Amino acid sequence: MKLGAKKLLATAAAAMLTAGAAQAQISDGVVKIGVLNDMSGLYADIGGPGSVLAARMAVEDFGADKKGMKVEVVSADHQNKPDVGSTVARTWYDVEKVDAIFDVPTSSVALAINQITKEKGKAFINTGAATSDLTGKQCSPNTVHWLYDTWMLANGTGSAIVKTGGDTWFFLTADYAFGHALERDTEAVVTKNGGKVLGKVRTPFPGSDFSSFLLQAQASRAKIIGLANAGGDTINSIKQAAEFGITKGGQNLAGLLVFITDIHGLGLNTAQGLIFTEAFYWDMNDQTRAWAKRFADRNGGKYPTSDHAGVYASVLHYLKAVEAGKTDDGTKVVAKMKELPTDDPLFGKGVIRADGRKTHPVYLFEVKKPAESKGPWDYYKVRATIPADQAFRPLKDGECSLVK
Repeated sequence: MKLGAKKLLATAAAAMLTAGAAQAQISDGVVKIGVLNDMSGLYADIGGPGSVLAARMAVEDFGADKKGMKVEVVSADHQNKPDVGSTVARTWYDVEKVDAIFDVPTSSVALAINQITKEKGKAFINTGAATSDLTGKQCSPNTVHWLYDTWMLANGTGSAIVKTGGDTWFFLTADYAFGHALERDTEAVVTKNGGKVLGKVRTPFPGSDFSSFLLQAQASRAKIIGLANAGGDTINSIKQAAEFGITKGGQNLAGLLVFITDIHGLGLNTAQGLIFTEAFYWDMNDQTRAWAKRFADRNGGKYPTSDHAGVYASVLHYLKAVEAGKTDDGTKVVAKMKELPTDDPLFGKGVIRADGRKTHPVYLFEVKKPAESKGPWDYYKVRATIPADQAFRPLKDGECSLVK
């Protein structure tokens, strides 16, 4: 064999070894993503099957097949129960070789998954839960909090409302970790801005009859009734408040966590004028509109929630980090996710901080009057844009052990 041919063969063999070594860093040769959320209950429209679709769209748009990367998406229903979610997570990590878990609404479930993921050295990218504790006292090197949190929601909605005269509040609070955190963070904002909390009541989760709680809120004469709940609980609260004539009597409702599917379920007649904070709306620019149309075409005509958008964007960034780091080791991938700037068509450019908090601009929206809407799913108008550096809790204030 000639020297040149030997050299070519040696070069080819070295290239194959390098490629093999890179592939060997991916456990079992497969990057396995688990979407864990409420598939059938009061949060199913917010995430549910739509989040699974969003994750699959991200895998397709990343071009995993063309890059020779094998990626699988699996899903499960945690039923909003920490014990169910924990069992699924352990089975996924220990038996089914899932590398990363996404979405996970319901803060009590998310906090449980946060701990298990850290123990197992995997990756947890949360979009569905709101508790700011995920990047606070319970922060983890294995967790990224992508979309919104209770601090963001409280400061966006709470401060805006107090500054425009809504200075007395009564809270209807879902009685579990999410509701407690949202009430806590909003009350802090209200009092900081010179407002007063006249009362609060903890409501069963999930709930259907809010009449007695709303009557207490009505009797308090608070200008603002803060709804520290989400999904079906928010829809039922607003519907029943309308039936009691609460808003006609001069009190206003503040939705502290509202999604476009809630507005769709309520209809503009009932929801008009509602003010809330969100990180994503499908009709913001050409890129969000194009993606939302693709999503709706595959989702029975239903447009994406901010949670669906968050799952899509976070899966995309996770896969970029796996590719850049040549590994699906959870701790290393999350470190790489923080190292790489984020950039996607739905949220634009951003960063993931040391505490795991993904930052981006957020928006104070108002629900349009029926006459202002130009068609189906045209529900929001922007009242204010909150820049990324103001939208989330300052890094120094979270008491996260990862922040030096």
